[in-house]
Amino acid sequence: MEHIKGGVTAAKGFMAAGVEANVKYKNRKDMAMVYSQVPCKAAGVFTSNVVKAAPVVWDREKINTSPYIQAVVVNSGIANACTGRQGYAYCQETADAAAGALQIPGDCVLVASTGVIGMQLPMDKITAGVAALAGCLKDTQEAGTQAAEAIMTTDTISKQVAVQFEAGGKTVTVGGMSKGSGMIHPNMCTMLGFVTTDIAISKELLQEALSADVVDTFNMISVDGDTSTNDTLVVLANGCAGNPEITEKNEDYLHFCQALHEVNETLAKMMAGDGEGAAALFETKVIHAANKEDARTLAKSVICSSLTKAAIFGHDANWGRILCALGYSGASFDPEAIELFFESSAGRIQIYKDGQAADYSEEEATKILSCPVVTVVVDMKMGEAQATAWGCDLTYDYVKINADYRS
Repeated sequence: MEHIKGGVTAAKGFMAAGVEANVKYKNRKDMAMVYSQVPCKAAGVFTSNVVKAAPVVWDREKINTSPYIQAVVVNSGIANACTGRQGYAYCQETADAAAGALQIPGDCVLVASTGVIGMQLPMDKITAGVAALAGCLKDTQEAGTQAAEAIMTTDTISKQVAVQFEAGGKTVTVGGMSKGSGMIHPNMCTMLGFVTTDIAISKELLQEALSADVVDTFNMISVDGDTSTNDTLVVLANGCAGNPEITEKNEDYLHFCQALHEVNETLAKMMAGDGEGAAALFETKVIHAANKEDARTLAKSVICSSLTKAAIFGHDANWGRILCALGYSGASFDPEAIELFFESSAGRIQIYKDGQAADYSEEEATKILSCPVVTVVVDMKMGEAQATAWGCDLTYDYVKINADYRS
C-alpha cells in the first residue's frame, strides 16, 4: 500500500466539484458534489445522537433500500437539523435536482449538510448550486480539492488522502475527504466523511469493513465531547478497478480493510489536529491494557478531559489530570502499577511511576509539550491490548469561535 496525491477523485470513475452557492457564507465555496460515472455499492455509519439531522435520516434510508448510489450532494453553512418535515422534504428536493441534472434516479443520490442547527435551507440557492455543480464535474485532483474545501465550516484546512494497493492483480485506489473542527465526538462533528474506491466488493462486506473500522478511527477522536446531529461517513465502491468482486473475507478483503483503515485514520487525525482553535494534536496511546475495550475507554477518557487539554495548551506536565481522567473512565486498574510518559518530536520523558511522580525535568517536559503533536503514553502493565485516541488542546480561541458561531 502506498499513499498517492488526491482525495475522492483519485479512484477510477469518480468526479467531483465545489462551488460558491451562498447558502450562508459569501465569497467561499459552500456546496460540493461527488459523482460516480457508474453505479456504486454504498455503506454508511451515522451519528448515535437521538436528534438526527434530516440528511442522516435520508442517507440511512437510501443506503439500506436503494439498489445503488451514484452521487452525493453536500452543503456547508446550514445543517438542516431540527427542521421537521420541511427539512426532510428539502433532502428529497435536493436529490431530485441532482437526479435531473445528472440523469440518474433520485433514490441513488445521497445528501449531507453541516453548519448551524435549526435553520431551513434556502432551496433556491441549493438547487442552483446543484445545477452549477453538475455542470463543472471533473475527475481531476483539483476538482477533488475544491469539493473538500466546499464542505468546510470552521475547519482551517481541507482534509484529503488517497492510497493504492493490489487486489486480484489490479491496482485499487481508496480516497477520501472529511470535514470537522468542532462538535466532534463521533459515535458511529459536525463530522462528515466521504470515501470513494474503485474496488469491486459486495455491499455486505463493504458495510462490515466500514462498521468495524470506525471503532478504532473516527470513534477514537474528540475535540469537545459533543456528538453532532449530522455525523455521516459514507463509502462508495464502483468496481472500476476491474478486480474480481470480493464476496468473502480473503486476502484481497484484508488488504482493502488495511487501506480503508489508513484513509479513515489519516482523516480522523487531521480532524482532531484541526479542532477549533487548536494549537496541537493531542494523542493518547494506552498499551498493555487488560482488554481492547478498556484500552479504548482509557485512551478516550484522557483526550476528552478538558483539564488535560488545557494543560497541553499550557505546555504544563500536569500528570495528575491524566491520572484523574484514567481513574474516572470506568476501567479498573491499579494506579500504583501504571506508568506515564510524554513524547513528541522533541523527545520522550517518564512522568509517573510507582504511584507517584517520576524524577523528571519540568524544563524538558515543557519542551516536549511545546511541539505541534504531543503524545501521552499510558502503560497499564496488565495485558497485551492497546488503543490510541486523538484530540487537541483547549485554547482561548475555542471559546471565541463557539461564543458567536450562529453569527
